Amino acid sequence: MATTSIPRTSASLARGKTGESTETRGRYGFVTQEKEGGVTYTPTLLAGFVARQIAEVVGKLPADRPLRLLDPAVGHGELLLSLLDQLRQRNRLLVEVEAFEVDHEALSVAEKRLRGEFPGVPLRLRNASFLDHLMEGGDGQMALLPADSVQHYDLIIANPPYVRTQVMGSRKSKAIAGRFGLSGRVDLYFAFALGVSEVLAPGGVAGIILSNRFMTTRSGAPVRRRLLERLSIRHIWDLGDTKLFDAAVLPAVLLARGRGHRRRESVAFTSAYETREPAVRTAADPIGALERPGVVALPDGRRFRVRHGRLHRNQNRNDVWRLTTDTTDRWLSEVGRRTWAEFGDVGRIRVGVKTCADRVFIRSDWDQMADVDRPELLRPLTTHRIAGRFRPGVEPDPTMILYPHEVADGERRAVDLRRYPRSAAYLRNHRATLEARQYVTEAGRRWYEIWVPQDPGAWELPKLVFRDITKRPAFWVDLEGSVVNGDCYWLVCENSRDLELLWLAAAVGNSSFIEQFYDIRFPNKLYAGRRRFITQYVRKFPLPDPCTALGQAIIDRSRRLCGNGQLADHEQIEQELDGMVWRSLTGSDRLGDLA
Repeated sequence: MATTSIPRTSASLARGKTGESTETRGRYGFVTQEKEGGVTYTPTLLAGFVARQIAEVVGKLPADRPLRLLDPAVGHGELLLSLLDQLRQRNRLLVEVEAFEVDHEALSVAEKRLRGEFPGVPLRLRNASFLDHLMEGGDGQMALLPADSVQHYDLIIANPPYVRTQVMGSRKSKAIAGRFGLSGRVDLYFAFALGVSEVLAPGGVAGIILSNRFMTTRSGAPVRRRLLERLSIRHIWDLGDTKLFDAAVLPAVLLARGRGHRRRESVAFTSAYETREPAVRTAADPIGALERPGVVALPDGRRFRVRHGRLHRNQNRNDVWRLTTDTTDRWLSEVGRRTWAEFGDVGRIRVGVKTCADRVFIRSDWDQMADVDRPELLRPLTTHRIAGRFRPGVEPDPTMILYPHEVADGERRAVDLRRYPRSAAYLRNHRATLEARQYVTEAGRRWYEIWVPQDPGAWELPKLVFRDITKRPAFWVDLEGSVVNGDCYWLVCENSRDLELLWLAAAVGNSSFIEQFYDIRFPNKLYAGRRRFITQYVRKFPLPDPCTALGQAIIDRSRRLCGNGQLADHEQIEQELDGMVWRSLTGSDRLGDLA
């Protein structure tokens, strides 16, 4: 269960009402208050950056009346303080401030700071939920309030809470998802971002700090689409792994104008990710590093590659948000011209099994049981711990899974435990644990089933397996018929005998080319350069023509690297293979400088 916190300026809406707080803590009693609320306050450095971006546009707003200013999750007030300071420097302090905060103590801190620093500014600080302000009714049937009852704002500065639906509780999450048209793994900040887009005045200016995940995930697609429809986005900053916060979330900043303002033909896009490449200049901090493209060194020894470009736009509004330049556009066009097929054309990509009771089903000490007790339904299990490039590693104590599923008459079903007495006895010993997974039986399944067993008939087939989260890609071909765990993904060819395509895919998947392709097409990086190799990305990976001489040479070398024997020239073959992949899909050995 994910309870990751996004850096933010407010305590959580998830504990905004007594009933919701009880529901959340009752279901997730181990969740700390900070994680339950997504509480990590915005550092001054980032607050000042966002405030400056907003203030630079203020000169284009009316000067004959007070500007209406909103922070929908004010927390301790750092963002408001920074923005008011920037407005004061520009002699534009004729403002009326409104802020929402569900945490009474945090709101008191914000009020003391704001009134102390800006005693003449009218403040309306509300110990209330911003989202509830936009909604009415109950039982999940919340609707937009009448347009004339919702205040609109000239300036909005926000760092919303980041709370997963399972932490919010089902009632609240369903209400929010229904109100804002969200589905899947909904995060609270999705709703905040869409709420801000609804209350920003025509021509108004908003600066919003969000998790950069929404730009590349499937669940973030409706947010991306509606923000493009409702706002005129001016600039996106993907701050990547700059570690501006202690929380393990990578932030992005959006600067936008309200609808009714002339839309920009292109949206500026800046990204910053840590690198080991030599630096060409220095900066005092990550924000200062954003000024110019190139590799920048900081005083603490970290180096970041800063890229400036524009938001990629195409006909598909659900597509990921990514930075593009003329160089990368030309490069991707050439790759597309040379692509024979994509990984998804070869076969369906699946995530591994999910038991929701790993302590029962997955163990590495089965061999310590007496023969008369060891379950009959054990199968070898591939996990991220044995992930390798071209071939898996070896575990001293191999992990195995009790796999109670089979295929009969072309359909997946749970095995009849009467045929497997030792497995039946073992599972009955753990029946209380397994039956606690009520969602299994509520779905019409047997109490001893795995929650996501995938296709039992496909495990014996040759398959491409790859690790999900990793710094360097790890793809290999499994010929042992193992079951794949949920921390890895796998692919079986539609033509199950076509091993050549699996070797070809392993070659591309492990190449430095695919790292470059991934970073351009699917810039979903975690801390320390780790990438997510998930279905929606890997299915779009390109394959060169296997029928050409170069394609056959790639397959031959990949087959040798995937083999069981130890090759004395393994490293040399891998280097040769890497160059071949580059030439087959680009016509050259490397892309060059992307800055």
